[in-house]
Amino acid sequence: MNINDRQKKAVKYINRDFAENRLALINFLKTYFPNQFNDFNEASPQMGLIEAVSYVGDVLSFHTDIQLQESLLYHAEERINLYNLAQSLGYKAKTVVPASVELDVYQLVPAIGSGNNTRPDFRYGLYIDANMQVSTTDNDPIYFRTTDAVDFRFSSSFDPTIITTYSVTDSGEVEYYLLRKKVKAVSGELKTATYTFGEPKQYDKIVIPENNITEIVSIRDSDNNVWYEVQYLAQDMIQQSIRNMPYNDAYLSKYRSSVPYLLSYKQTERRFVTRLRKDDFLEIQFGGGMSAEADEEIVPNPMNVGIGLNYFERTADVSIDPMNFLYTKTYGSAPSNTALSVQYSVAAGLGDNVNANTITRIVASTINNPADSTDPVVLQTIRDSLSINNPYSAFGGQSRKPLEVIREESMANFAAQNRAVTKEDYILRCFAMPAKYGAISKAYIEADTQLGSIYGDRQPNPYSLNLYVLSYDANKNFVQCNEAIKENLRQYMRGYRLMTDAINIKDPYIINIGIDVEVVVRPNENSNEVLLRVANRLIEIMDNDNRQINEPLIISNLTSVLDRVEGVQSIQNIQFTNLIDQNAGYSGNVYDIRTATRGGVIYPPLDPSIFEVKYPKVDIRVRATDI
Repeated sequence: MNINDRQKKAVKYINRDFAENRLALINFLKTYFPNQFNDFNEASPQMGLIEAVSYVGDVLSFHTDIQLQESLLYHAEERINLYNLAQSLGYKAKTVVPASVELDVYQLVPAIGSGNNTRPDFRYGLYIDANMQVSTTDNDPIYFRTTDAVDFRFSSSFDPTIITTYSVTDSGEVEYYLLRKKVKAVSGELKTATYTFGEPKQYDKIVIPENNITEIVSIRDSDNNVWYEVQYLAQDMIQQSIRNMPYNDAYLSKYRSSVPYLLSYKQTERRFVTRLRKDDFLEIQFGGGMSAEADEEIVPNPMNVGIGLNYFERTADVSIDPMNFLYTKTYGSAPSNTALSVQYSVAAGLGDNVNANTITRIVASTINNPADSTDPVVLQTIRDSLSINNPYSAFGGQSRKPLEVIREESMANFAAQNRAVTKEDYILRCFAMPAKYGAISKAYIEADTQLGSIYGDRQPNPYSLNLYVLSYDANKNFVQCNEAIKENLRQYMRGYRLMTDAINIKDPYIINIGIDVEVVVRPNENSNEVLLRVANRLIEIMDNDNRQINEPLIISNLTSVLDRVEGVQSIQNIQFTNLIDQNAGYSGNVYDIRTATRGGVIYPPLDPSIFEVKYPKVDIRVRATDI
């Protein structure tokens, strides 16, 4: 048999397991080496060699399959592989999920003034930084920490300060008021670890040898510089909250009663990312920037390399080495010759779901002193009066997540892309903006349009979106968002909108309406009680929480719901009117409701608008009538 014949031997590559490999080898030897290999008895040395080779092929196929399986998120079974795949898709797995709870925070303030002018002296209102640590009073306490600051000097419809009388003097004058605020808290005990760094190392790492770490709360170096956690090391912009005061913004500070903070972005080179290891310890990785020189000196401008400009001075050949990109601060700085103090939170997960009225002890808090004009003795009394309680049970705590949960959540996170793409994405991001930046109650988005060049009709503008937003006032009525809220929303959307999307934040029209209802009451029913039930049901339906921008009013749906009210025989008539008296507090927007009604549906105008019953107890009128 010549060499060409040997090259034409039929070799199959689809055999996967031991039995298939064994049978294929036997057939191969019978076909091409019938004289040399003819004893295929189970006890023969030839069969021992064939089965050994088949065993090796089976093992290699198995490990090849496992490697392919573990490289796919849908099939991965090893925890560390699932962690790494989820991390590559932007999802950070956690060993445990902390419990959440809403706390009531109380403090006393002295009264100021006399008689009808008596009021709380808000100079003694405390400002408590976030991460106030509280716990239950058990022998084995469960720890919680607040996620936001508590500012008793600020009150709004979304963060109200509840004021009650606490004590009075013998003469009947109010002595102290009790202030109450609500704040979110999550379970977890705060711990601190210190790590020392010498010579810088690219993408240096540290490991916190403790399980059940839910969050890195803060990292500070020995020079008190703050290091920020980011989603990926190339992210150099981080969100930053600043107090809305004249010193920070002279124009927007006039809205500080409803917008206590302004949102801005800060560029920083001190950043890090976190990931879980297979032993469930948390690993912290820093950047690769190791040079004290400016990046422009390390990496030359590509437009200038090789063109011989007189002012371009090349100090060393290494200045154009592509490896220099690893030494820049593009991916953050590497810590060197410093000590990092790492504060982190450790939770128990399922065991943190404690009952109501059990979190009553303040372990540690940072309180900013009020104005200098306060009395130190009274101020100390006020600080000592600080107390907390959880009126509801803590919930949401969960022990180690199953692999299937991590798999599904990471795939869902990847589908979301942490970007606003669809109409629903933009609206959801509006509602997700923290309330301290100003709360959005209603949002609606549509494509921008512009006048056509020939016929004057409106043409869609594919590069711009119109975002319409509204807020609530103290009485939960619709009001236009002030400039501070719009600026914060604009900054907030920067991190999520597509680069090609321009967003115009606008005010929709508020159309105030009144409703007159004629009801036929069932015989032997108390008319007053039935009319009251109908009015209350209609107030509930027309509540502003249930209204949306550009939502029509379907009269038949209202009739159907009111027909089912106890004691109602039928709804004889429902009449809608447009209320425009600005002196009475209405918006003043005129709308022809009769013309806009088609087929029992009141359609909104072409410009985005919302229907509102501003004074439900006055604007909704219900009367009994005969058939």
